[in-house]
Amino acid sequence: MASSIKHVHIVGGGLAGSEAAWQLAEAGVPVVLHEMRPTRGTEAHLTENLAELVCSNSFRSDDAANNAVGLLHEEMRRAGSLIMRAADAHKLPAGGALAVDRHGFSAAVQETLLAHPLVTLERAEVAGLPPEDWDSVIVATGPLTSPALAEALAKLTGEESLAFFDAIAPIVHHESIDLTIAWKQSRYDKGGPGGDGADYLNCPMEKPEYEAFVAALLAGDKTEFKEWEANTPYFNGCQPIEVIAATGPQTLRFGPMKPVGLRDPRTGRRPWAVVQLRQDNALGTLWNIVGFQTKLKHGEQTRIFRTIPGLEKAEFARLGGLHRNTFLNSPRLLDATLRLKAMPRLRFAGQITGCEGYVESAAVGLMTGRFAAAERHGRTQAPPPATTAMGALLGHITGGADATTFQPMNVNFGLFPPLSPDAGAPTKGKERKQAMSARALKDFDNWLGQQHAPIAA
Repeated sequence: MASSIKHVHIVGGGLAGSEAAWQLAEAGVPVVLHEMRPTRGTEAHLTENLAELVCSNSFRSDDAANNAVGLLHEEMRRAGSLIMRAADAHKLPAGGALAVDRHGFSAAVQETLLAHPLVTLERAEVAGLPPEDWDSVIVATGPLTSPALAEALAKLTGEESLAFFDAIAPIVHHESIDLTIAWKQSRYDKGGPGGDGADYLNCPMEKPEYEAFVAALLAGDKTEFKEWEANTPYFNGCQPIEVIAATGPQTLRFGPMKPVGLRDPRTGRRPWAVVQLRQDNALGTLWNIVGFQTKLKHGEQTRIFRTIPGLEKAEFARLGGLHRNTFLNSPRLLDATLRLKAMPRLRFAGQITGCEGYVESAAVGLMTGRFAAAERHGRTQAPPPATTAMGALLGHITGGADATTFQPMNVNFGLFPPLSPDAGAPTKGKERKQAMSARALKDFDNWLGQQHAPIAA
């Protein structure tokens, strides 16, 4: 019976902690979920809600056949993911991506968890290491781990935590966008979940406008770093736009401002560069500027971003900003089921493990929840096969990466073992990705089938 099973404590109510709690509860294991907000806030969160999205509202590609993160979406759905259930229920138009209404999504996760009879939410900071009588703990405190806990972990492991900056993109009120200039279109008119192939607002730039914009980015007044932050590296997938611009005058045209697959209806031709905005809420009243994470000061953001054609009168619901991310040297510190080698009663989930991205964080939470549930039921849960998206991500975190150079990583097909050449498998291109995805889903289904059915609450 569930009443005879001891609680598992989860520290942190973000995507990873929420998913871990759901997996445990659905397996008949009682959970105490500890969330420090609103007792103690963070530099990036705006609400006290569980599973709040603090950066983009996109879960990226939903194409399970051709994209590794889309494959991860599908594996999570098959494993009964609460995060994916809420995302699917609150999806927004975003071309081939899965974007969500951030407020509806978070509310759905919180309401579902709090309605579960085996989930208890406690609003208080866990300062320092969890108490010794908590014999099974999942630490899912994310990139904004409280200083007291981070310091305690550093002392315990003898390792200095690595850190990088994650930059937040601005959000614009739709009514302030000039729709005589901006037009709706996805690149190559590609549709996706919740969309119809015309899901982005596109603001075109010709060469002189682009060059002036890049010059303004480089000259703009930036947020100053504290001395202890000065040598902290950025994660490549979330670099501030001005940092990207500093690598070369044309870099943005081949990155977030690439114009390929788009045609300005006013001219009938492709612009020199394009700034894209993506719907950020279900009402369509808020749109975020895609790829425009920034460390420009707020006054500079308003001035410079209003030079973008179509955004001359833009009103910002939120300006960009920075927050500091902290993560473990996981290949050195964690075992194959994400337990801390120095203190196995502690498991880790989410971005603190060194994965990057909403979906990756939630997937690691899903795995820790299942590992911890199996332990409570006296079973050993084997990790997902390395051929699956979850298994490939887990393998990278727990030993596939070089501990001396470990950095955060999104899931990608480069983490998967190659296809067997003996089977005549394709070695490159779209066919290779599709074959790897088909193999992954087959192996993932077999892995799920080998597990005991969840125990009813």
